[in-house]
Amino acid sequence: MAYDERLADRVREVLKRRRGVSEKKMFGGLSFLVNGHMACGVVGKDLCVRVGPDAYDAALKKAGAREMDFTGRPMKGMVYVSRRGHGRAPSLKAWVEQGLSYARSLPPKS
Repeated sequence: MAYDERLADRVREVLKRRRGVSEKKMFGGLSFLVNGHMACGVVGKDLCVRVGPDAYDAALKKAGAREMDFTGRPMKGMVYVSRRGHGRAPSLKAWVEQGLSYARSLPPKS
């Protein structure tokens, strides 16, 4: 599956000058990792955000958010966000920051 390069570039802009951030193709799209942990990504035209299990229910209540279910089953702690939820720069930044915050809370991978 191809991913929206424009959205990926917008995410890169939010992430520039951040330490420990890398990119990796996964989930049929592009993922952004912090210290080896996925924080967010782009799958098709959707933003994918790792919000963590504690913030999952609240995240699903936000505009454009829905459960990440590309395997056929919901992945608790991960959400897709449509353009409705990430179309404006402040909204995209808030989602990316939430993913970064959760990924940074995890112990670094070696």
